[in-house]
Amino acid sequence: QVQLVESGGGSVQAGGSLRLSCAASGYYSRYSRYCMAWFRQAPGKQREGVATIHSDGPTSYADSVKGRFTIFKDNAKNTLYLEMNSLKPEDTAMYYCAASAWSSYCYMGEGLFGYWGQGTQVTVSS
Repeated sequence: QVQLVESGGGSVQAGGSLRLSCAASGYYSRYSRYCMAWFRQAPGKQREGVATIHSDGPTSYADSVKGRFTIFKDNAKNTLYLEMNSLKPEDTAMYYCAASAWSSYCYMGEGLFGYWGQGTQVTVSS
């Protein structure tokens, strides 16, 4: 059984930093190639993709976070991360970790991801 558990959210001032973590149990040993991602959903808005990373290494980012956020993973720790720097009030949202079944590619669409975490709240004040 695959389980994704996010942590690391919190409240910060604009310009600050946070690192989100997503502990993935039962996942890395199940799929040899896969895509993992971070999504976010602000109140009253649709969920949007933030960043993706493929098991082969390539990453992609939403334009709104390029240069500020970094997605990476530590397979030894079965953990996905999102390093967020220069945070802005518009980054305030619930952040979700997502993972695909076996996949040779990544794209920032919800339909690719069958596994989701419960979310961790990020609040950025001005």
